[in-house]
Amino acid sequence: MSLIVAARYTTFPSAEQAARHLFESGFVEEDVTLFFVNPRGQHARFPVGEDMNKDPVPVDAPKGAGKGVTIGAVAGAVVGVAIFAAFAAPLLISIIAAGVGAYVGSLVGAMLHRRDGDRPGHHEFVHREVRGSGVLLAVHVSTDTQQQAARVLRDTGGVEVERASGRWQQGRWADFDPTRTPAPLDRTSEEQMQNPSSA
Repeated sequence: MSLIVAARYTTFPSAEQAARHLFESGFVEEDVTLFFVNPRGQHARFPVGEDMNKDPVPVDAPKGAGKGVTIGAVAGAVVGVAIFAAFAAPLLISIIAAGVGAYVGSLVGAMLHRRDGDRPGHHEFVHREVRGSGVLLAVHVSTDTQQQAARVLRDTGGVEVERASGRWQQGRWADFDPTRTPAPLDRTSEEQMQNPSSA
């Protein structure tokens, strides 16, 4: 695993300017990369383009559909029996009425439970990611150069300076995960790394 220091910038020009400062400080191009991080929940980790494989809100829709099938089937059967008794219709009409009632009941039950999920406070979903969106400038560093890289990133306007351990391949952070919580590299931890005896 490689040691990586990174910071977020609001624009590509500001990140490119910071990269130039890194090169002037002795870092080489193969150890510096920049890329855009999408907003929370928009990292296309599944084929449908989202970060989850299902919608978190309508979790109770199947329960509602089940209740609706039961209520609808009973109501349809009652209507079918009433039609059968009143008009001497064939038994097939009663069966069809029960089936239609079950189908309509499942739709109504699912939609009612879905609507309950839309109310504030009911199954409210919050993205747990804390990484902000923007241009991330990442630097492949050693234990000797990580403080220097962090200092350059801060001095050039980088925010949320972080330290990570990852795979650095062909001049880029190969296993970057935008949903993983970054480990901040604040000035206190930098000082502790410089003076381990004081920690």
